[in-house]
Amino acid sequence: MPKISEKGHQMPESPIRKLVPYSEKAKEKGVKVFHLNIGQPDIETPKAMIDAMHNLDAKVIEYSHSAGIISYRKKLCEYYAKHNIHITPDDIIVAAGASEAISFAMQTCLDPGDEIIIPEPFYANYNGFAISGGVKVKPIISKIEEDFALPPIAEFEKAITPATKAIMICNPNNPTGYLYSEEELKVLREIVKKYDLYLFADEVYREFCYDGKKHFSVMNLKDIEDNVVLLDSVSKRYSACGIRIGCMISKNKDVMSTAMKFAQARLSPPSLGQFASEAAMDTPDSYFDEMIAEYKARRDTVVDALNKMEGVVCPNPIGAFYVTTKLPIDNTDKFCQWLLEDFEYENKTVMMAPATGFYSTKGAGIDEVRISYVLNVNDLKAAMKCLEEALKVYPGRTI
Repeated sequence: MPKISEKGHQMPESPIRKLVPYSEKAKEKGVKVFHLNIGQPDIETPKAMIDAMHNLDAKVIEYSHSAGIISYRKKLCEYYAKHNIHITPDDIIVAAGASEAISFAMQTCLDPGDEIIIPEPFYANYNGFAISGGVKVKPIISKIEEDFALPPIAEFEKAITPATKAIMICNPNNPTGYLYSEEELKVLREIVKKYDLYLFADEVYREFCYDGKKHFSVMNLKDIEDNVVLLDSVSKRYSACGIRIGCMISKNKDVMSTAMKFAQARLSPPSLGQFASEAAMDTPDSYFDEMIAEYKARRDTVVDALNKMEGVVCPNPIGAFYVTTKLPIDNTDKFCQWLLEDFEYENKTVMMAPATGFYSTKGAGIDEVRISYVLNVNDLKAAMKCLEEALKVYPGRTI
């Protein structure tokens, strides 16, 4: 029998989706499963996006330009200008979600054997994209005791080798919900400039900031414009994950012309998704105001409940819609599976993502989980009650 590739063996399972078979079996038994494992918002997609697909006046769904439909890219420029990010359509390549944009960035800027520094925990698929490109992730740990703040610059310096070519961040962060401040990003700017590294920034949760805090984009860091690659998506912003439209942005002309070759190789991003995403550009601010107020209420529900549970440590996230929390248990991979296989409270249980999959360092995050607070407040209250009762009877409890 032919052998599977070494990349295939190294490719990690998704911590977000790997327990799906267990949740399906739980549902078959009639147990209600609260899905806190995946960042799938339940906020309604803007009507304009839905209408754009219903009212499409086209006899043929054609390929688009490999960089994306020009009218959509122009609309994107208007959107970013509102956030003090000033770019041209030539600075944008539309992609099939932020996932493809991240892949383009790594394939364009990094060779096999090159290293990329990423503060962990980080979005699990960064590992997968790196493996696909033969790139080595060099993690530096951010600590739950420090709310997952950016590690000190000395930790970045220690991780840098002659093979280091890039640093990657997610801001606000998935899976921690931490919002990097302008001051923290300026620290990154200094090290990027000193070692002439690329800075990849996943900013798909830009709108999701709470408690009066504001998002600061890496695109506004001075003197490293040619080092910065911005990665973005409509999935969370407009509650349209299935549209699969994102983008890669950079003012570095060599980066963009090279990335275009990868974009041409996959032909074009989805045309239907671009039609819908262009329509979304006119979404009123009231949509986001209501959305952020709702997510803040959900965050407060989850964080308050978690911090009342004995032995649980949960920071108060300022962005995105995730918390990474520490539980008094032996192993969250076992615990999350046990919740679906062997536990129910009033015929309900909870599905969460073990945090081990968001770390590259072996053994890290073994007592942490990521919780997505994407359900309504009443469901979140019920889910937290299930978790509280589960912790009381879990055989591997440590406190």
